[in-house]
Amino acid sequence: MPAPDLVTAELKLTGRITTASNATFLGSIGDSVVVYKPMAGEQPLWDFPHGTLAHREAAAYLVSQVLGWDVVPHTWLRDGPLGEGMVQLWQEQDPAQNAVNLLPADLVPETGWKQVLEGRDETGAMVALVHEDSPALRHMAVFDVVVNNADRKGDHILAMADGHRYGVDHGLTFHHDHKLRTVLWGWLGEDLTAEELDGVDRVSAGLDGELGRDLAALLSAEEIVSLASRCAQLRLAGQFPAPRGEMSAVPWPLF
Repeated sequence: MPAPDLVTAELKLTGRITTASNATFLGSIGDSVVVYKPMAGEQPLWDFPHGTLAHREAAAYLVSQVLGWDVVPHTWLRDGPLGEGMVQLWQEQDPAQNAVNLLPADLVPETGWKQVLEGRDETGAMVALVHEDSPALRHMAVFDVVVNNADRKGDHILAMADGHRYGVDHGLTFHHDHKLRTVLWGWLGEDLTAEELDGVDRVSAGLDGELGRDLAALLSAEEIVSLASRCAQLRLAGQFPAPRGEMSAVPWPLF
């Protein structure tokens, strides 16, 4: 029997993710488990146009595909039981792995991890925010710079059993103003690899072709111009950028 069409086949709701700030549901399309975020359930934000978060999630997937690193799970727009929204294939992460963690400050490993910041926990003990030093997370960090991700929390990184890392929750992306907030600051100032620069070049080239045409249905013209500018600036610098501006460089909460 052929697989159901993910755009037209019936989307059945099976549960709700109550920890999400916007209405977020688990569902199924045939045998595929999906996440469904109806546009009608989006909470208004002061700095992002209302009713655009689903489009930004779909746009993030398109950019991820052109980068070539499979950062974002398959994501698309379609109608559902609560109206049009974003649908994404569910990914079952490995509960035994943590790509981002809080550790006692004196127990940070010397290799394999990058420390982002230190602080005190609710008991007053010193703790450190750390993340893996892995190619998969480097790819995600480059992706976040390109799409101007304002909300890369630790729990928005899914650690898969095979070592792959997926990024999810990309509604707060593509703003025309600088809004990069992320827990992945460990490579600050380090040179981008040739492979990473090639990915940025693919996005730049794609904006003059199919990618640009597809994004025009999801983002404003100003946001697409800003995306092109970020790619050009990142390519010119050739390094992971540093935080800038007066806003917080990390999202809150961190997880």
